[in-house]
Amino acid sequence: MKNIKVIASAALIGMVLMFMGSCYYDEVLPEDLKVQDDGALTDAKFSTDILPIFNSSCSAAGCHNTGGTPPDLTPAKAYDALIGGGYIDTAVPENSGLYQWMKGNKGIPMPITGANPAYNAKVLAWIKQGAQNN
Repeated sequence: MKNIKVIASAALIGMVLMFMGSCYYDEVLPEDLKVQDDGALTDAKFSTDILPIFNSSCSAAGCHNTGGTPPDLTPAKAYDALIGGGYIDTAVPENSGLYQWMKGNKGIPMPITGANPAYNAKVLAWIKQGAQNN
């Protein structure tokens, strides 16, 4: 009986260690963003990189649309809502409210399905490039 408990305990510890090691992952950045020599991401555009994120994850879900939870991230209003609402900080892009919400540093990560490293990289690159309406 004692041997069975020892074997069961060892098996349980082994499984826990195996599962803990399998939780590691590398952040994979989207292929459509290029990386400069200094590691900065380039080529993030509001119309082709940022709006599709909002369309698929934010405004289409019924949360950040007209009459929903601010900011209104529908295509016609997203840029003005973000800039006018103080969600973007081009001086210190990492402090931007939009980026902090998406990472989960201001509550539940947005989108609500969880922080998305590819989305976060695109948004941060766009903000670092001056958050242009391009």
